[in-house]
Parts: sequence; C-alpha cells; structure tokens
Amino acid sequence: MGYMGAGKTTVGRQLAMNLGLQFYDLDWYIEMRYHTRVADIFAKDGEEGFREIERNMLHEVAEFEDVVLSCGGGTPCFFDNMEYMNSLADTVYLQARPEVLAMHLKMGKIERPLIKGKSDEELLQYIKESLQKREPFYKKAKYTLDVSLLDNYDKIKTSVKLLKETLKINA
Repeated sequence: MGYMGAGKTTVGRQLAMNLGLQFYDLDWYIEMRYHTRVADIFAKDGEEGFREIERNMLHEVAEFEDVVLSCGGGTPCFFDNMEYMNSLADTVYLQARPEVLAMHLKMGKIERPLIKGKSDEELLQYIKESLQKREPFYKKAKYTLDVSLLDNYDKIKTSVKLLKETLKINA
C-alpha cells in the first residue's frame, strides 16, 4: 500500500514473480470485474460509490490464497479496510517523499481521476495535503519500505530483496 505513484504495482508484481505467487492490482481487478475503468466508476458513482465497490472487491480478493495484492492509494483510508488487511496479511507501506510521488505521477501514463488537470504546483500541494490525511492509515501497516529512490530496475530488485528480508521470506 502507499500513495499513488509510489510503485505499488511495480514492486508488488516483482515480489510476486520472485516468490512464484499470483499478483493482483486491486484497481485492475475492479476494472476486470466491472468491465469498466476506475475513472468511469468515479465519474458515474462518485468517490463514495467507488470506495464501496473497492471495499467489496478487497474482501473478494482477500479470499484468494498465496497472492500479492497492490491496493489503491485510498483503500487503507476507508471503512475498516486497514484493520481488515492487517488481520489477514503482512501489510507493507511503500513510503516516498511528495516530490518523488509528483515526479512519478507526471511521468505516468495512467489517467488518475483525483489528480486530472492539476498543474505541477497544484499536484505537489495536493499530494502533500493528501499524504497528511492518509499517512495515519498507511502507518498502520505492519512494515514500511522507503521507495523514494525507486527509479530503475536494479533499485526495484533491491527493494524487493529488502522487502523479502523485512517479511522474513527465504524464497
């Protein structure tokens, strides 16, 4: 878990491959199950409607065995999602500085409804304000991994190795 642009999908996918497990990105799972994009769900049902769907899909994926799950940046912050995830799994907060997140999000090609149309300055301010609200939830994760320098494949591999050591996984 972590803020959008932290590398949850990148690190999660690499960890799953490394461990020989299935990888799920919760947003992608929602899109597959609902046959529509998350942005369209936001547009149609608003954030509240999306968060309800997200919670239901989190509970559905939680029934799967031997998976690595990357949840959306807001997932831990709504309902009892954080407590639910902690009760079932080892949770990891991928932490990055706001400036790093802004850089990743500007480079990313994924349309993100919460930041669409923001200037660079507005984006950085939005991230800082959002992190202030979200970090109390993220910090409830069992583990934290600083991913501020996650800018190439070798650093991703190093982060996965550190994550495995943190989780005491010897695979």
